[in-house]
Amino acid sequence: MRFWAVILLLCHPAAAASLHVHESAFVPALDGKPAGWTTWSARPETAPRTFVDPQHYRMHPGSLAISGNGNVAEHGGWERSITGVEPRSWYRFTAWYQADSVTAESWQVVARLDWRTGNKRAGQPDYAYQATREGDWTKVSLYAQAPEKADGVVLQFYLSNAPGGTVWWDDISLDRIAEPAPRKVTIASINLRPEHTRSAQDSVGRFVEAVESTVPGKTDVILLPEGITVVGTGKSYADVAEAIPGPTTARLGELARRRNSYIAAGIVEREGPAVYNTAVLIDRAGKVAGKYRKVYLPREEVEGGLTPGSSYPVFHTDFGTVGMMICYDVFYSDPARALASQGAELILMPIWGGDENLAKARAIENKVFLIASGYDHPTYIMDPDGERISQAPKRGTAAIATIDLNRRYLDSWLGDMHGRRMKELRVDVKQPIPGFVK
Repeated sequence: MRFWAVILLLCHPAAAASLHVHESAFVPALDGKPAGWTTWSARPETAPRTFVDPQHYRMHPGSLAISGNGNVAEHGGWERSITGVEPRSWYRFTAWYQADSVTAESWQVVARLDWRTGNKRAGQPDYAYQATREGDWTKVSLYAQAPEKADGVVLQFYLSNAPGGTVWWDDISLDRIAEPAPRKVTIASINLRPEHTRSAQDSVGRFVEAVESTVPGKTDVILLPEGITVVGTGKSYADVAEAIPGPTTARLGELARRRNSYIAAGIVEREGPAVYNTAVLIDRAGKVAGKYRKVYLPREEVEGGLTPGSSYPVFHTDFGTVGMMICYDVFYSDPARALASQGAELILMPIWGGDENLAKARAIENKVFLIASGYDHPTYIMDPDGERISQAPKRGTAAIATIDLNRRYLDSWLGDMHGRRMKELRVDVKQPIPGFVK
């Protein structure tokens, strides 16, 4: 039995119809296609092999299969037109797939919503880029708002340039949902550079005082600069290095508990013989929520005895997903890209000094909020369009802003570039070793 339904329900007399679509257990008609489904490719010579596979499925027999069929130029797959879309309403789109012999699922396996006004495209397609594996199948999902004039949508499932690959799609659903509530986060970034301090403890104390005097209550995140335990002391990295947890995280933890805020700061960490330039994240309860060891060390820090880190972790807070970079990381594209790829919505960047244009590029290319607290670099809060929404140009002040992590930043020509980049990024193309000439 085919499990396909389009159900229209009235939420209440004043509400618009609520769209619900779910389809699985696909059965081919005489033309080999399930009712309502078509196939698409840009040119006949790039068309994949499409078929209903009764032997390969997630829950009930019958899935939508796409095969590269040995064609390196292959691109295309299945489509289904849905009517009854309400302009500017929100929808949840989910689908499940299983792939075989596909080398780069991140961009070769595509599910997207192509919004329509009549027979014309309305706005730009939205890509289901968030994926989770559950057993042999992968679930992709998307929360998206229909464009202003949309009255329909085409559900599109493609396989791209995978000559030896096959993908099976199943359990496809589209549901109208309530508009997501704003997810407001208040952030403060401190501009302070202590001078002529006697010790790490003295420098840290001055940052604590600055927070108490400049940051109002009900602040969710407070960012301090790079190396708060070494700045102004005249000491070496090794002189001030400490364990994590340690005395500085304990002191920042007291401040975090008192302010009921997350606090991020750069400190110098020691573990065995290694000394790291590290950013710590302290939670509202005063505990160490995580740490990031600076991956890109400039020559000066290497010569100063520091050891580079080797990973880009993200941290799940009570308001969203956070990543951290430190100073010289901003000169390279991969730290911010790695954080955004793991779901970071904002990046906290303690920084000594660095290229402001590259910092702006990191925010724009990954469509994330970027917050900087610096000495020779400005202190600011930057939105995903690269615009500074708050800055602190004077020492002893704070850049403060409330941002909305649920706000979408759309390009009028290209659409949602955060989701689009996640699906179009070519991480499978091998990078040459720098400096090695063939």
